[in-house]
Amino acid sequence: MTAGKPFIELLEVDSTNNYAMAQVQASLAVAGTAWFAHKQTSGKGQRGKTWFSKEKENIILSIAIDPAPLTIANQFTLSAVCALACVELIGRYTDTAIKIKWPNDVYMGDRKAGGILIENVLQGDRWKFSVVGIGINVNQTAFSDDVPNATSLAAVTGNTYDPLLLARELCVIFEKMWQKIESGSTEAIIQEYNHKLFKLNEIVNFKMDNAVLSAKVLGVNDSGELILDTGEEITVPIGQISWLLPN
Repeated sequence: MTAGKPFIELLEVDSTNNYAMAQVQASLAVAGTAWFAHKQTSGKGQRGKTWFSKEKENIILSIAIDPAPLTIANQFTLSAVCALACVELIGRYTDTAIKIKWPNDVYMGDRKAGGILIENVLQGDRWKFSVVGIGINVNQTAFSDDVPNATSLAAVTGNTYDPLLLARELCVIFEKMWQKIESGSTEAIIQEYNHKLFKLNEIVNFKMDNAVLSAKVLGVNDSGELILDTGEEITVPIGQISWLLPN
C-alpha cells in the first residue's frame, strides 16, 4: 500500500468518507487510494456530528487502508498514525505547539485545527479495511458558532496555503508513518502519540456518566484508553468520557 497513489480530486461530494467507502466496497479502489474534495456538502465528524469546511479552503481527504499487519485488538494504532501525520504536517508550517486531543482531534495551542474519522469494515474477527477521513483547517478563518474554539493554519500564521498540495504532502507523511507499523514499531507510535498528547500531566475537567470528573491526564495505552489520575489511576475507553474545556 502506498498512501496517495492514486490521488483523486473531487470537485464536490457529500462526504469523502461516504464516497471512498462506496468505491472500496464496489472493488473500484485499491488500498492507498486517496480522495481529495474541493467542496463537501455533508461532512462527517465524530459521534454523528457534522464537519463543516468552507469550499476550496481546507484539506478534506479520505484514504482507503488495508490495515494489515494490524489486528482488531490494536485498531487504535491506525488512529494514532493518522493524528501524528497531521501533527507533523501542520508543524512544518508553524512554531505553534501542535497537540492531539484524545482520541483524534488536532489542536494548535488550545484551539481545534483538525479532526479524524476512521470507519472500519469488520468481518467476524477479520479487519477487512478502513477508510480514514481527515479534515484540517487551512485557509478558513471564519467558523460557525457551533465550533467556537476552531482555528486554522492561516489564522495562526497569517499566510495562505494550497490545500491540495498540503493534502498530497500529508499522504507522503502518512506513508512514512505507516512504514513504522509495517516494521513492527507500534509501541514507538503510541509513545510518540503520548508525547504529543493534549493537556498531558495537566488537571482537566471531564464529563463522565453525567457528572464532572477532575483528573490529571497521564497518557493513553495501547488499546486507546485514556489513563487518568483521579486520586487513583483509571482507564477510560473511547466514547465514555468527554472533555470540558473553555471556549
